[in-house]
Amino acid sequence: MKKSMNTRNIFNPLLLITIIMLTAATSQAQPTPADSGYAPLNGIKVYYKVYGQGQPLVLLHGAFMTIDGNWGPLIPELSKTRKVIALELQGHGHTPYSDRPLSHATLAADVAGVMDYLHIDSADVVGYSFGGAIAYQFAIQHPKRVKKLVIISATYKSEGWLPQVNAAFKQMKPGLFDQSPMHTAYNAVAPDTTKWIPFLQQMIASAQRPFNLGDANIAKITAPVLIIAGDNDGLDKLELIKTYQLLGGNVVAGFGPAPASQLAIVPGQGHVSLMEQTTTLLNLLNGFLK
Repeated sequence: MKKSMNTRNIFNPLLLITIIMLTAATSQAQPTPADSGYAPLNGIKVYYKVYGQGQPLVLLHGAFMTIDGNWGPLIPELSKTRKVIALELQGHGHTPYSDRPLSHATLAADVAGVMDYLHIDSADVVGYSFGGAIAYQFAIQHPKRVKKLVIISATYKSEGWLPQVNAAFKQMKPGLFDQSPMHTAYNAVAPDTTKWIPFLQQMIASAQRPFNLGDANIAKITAPVLIIAGDNDGLDKLELIKTYQLLGGNVVAGFGPAPASQLAIVPGQGHVSLMEQTTTLLNLLNGFLK
């Protein structure tokens, strides 16, 4: 059957990347961090910022993004009551590019390394998109270091995305980012701007490589998990329900205790617009993390 024009446009890889770039370009000014710098670990150094005081909350950004680009509207509010630790993953933002092989396990180890460097034994962890997959991996590798886990518009396996999204990933090329707002943002903070193309190539290869962290591993996560998704964010909602079931959800709470994990589907939202719903996200985060 011939696809409609609307379907082709929605999942055109150029449109997909352009939307992500526009999101990165709309970041707002941040409060002055209480601490910032580089944590030397695992053969690279990872940039971090710390805001506020209180129980630790680790933020993991999406692919191609920075701390400010992903978490700009949320950090000022979250840091009023929490010690917010936001970091930039390998090659992103201030963190230098490295030809070190990129994997979920390696990046999750980096998160643990930053926590070690800042003397944080355990924390609540929030990850968006690519960062959400890293958050899942972190909970698998370091179960005792996660108090609560929040996954925003992310999956732990390639099959968790709709087929159109995986098809768009396969068509991604570095040229889609030429002269983009994201390129401008990269040039403004990257320690070596000549690594732009190698960074894109590394990340695109990661997006195009099928992955699956394992149903059994997800089922073993003991920390309460809040899954937040837009109703049209590219995630396969049938797979999302299966994920919630693995975490102990999708039961009749009236017949017994409610599960510790939660599932929130935000209506009328896509992968990017979901992150623009600041009030909704803050209400969900604050309610769950309390």
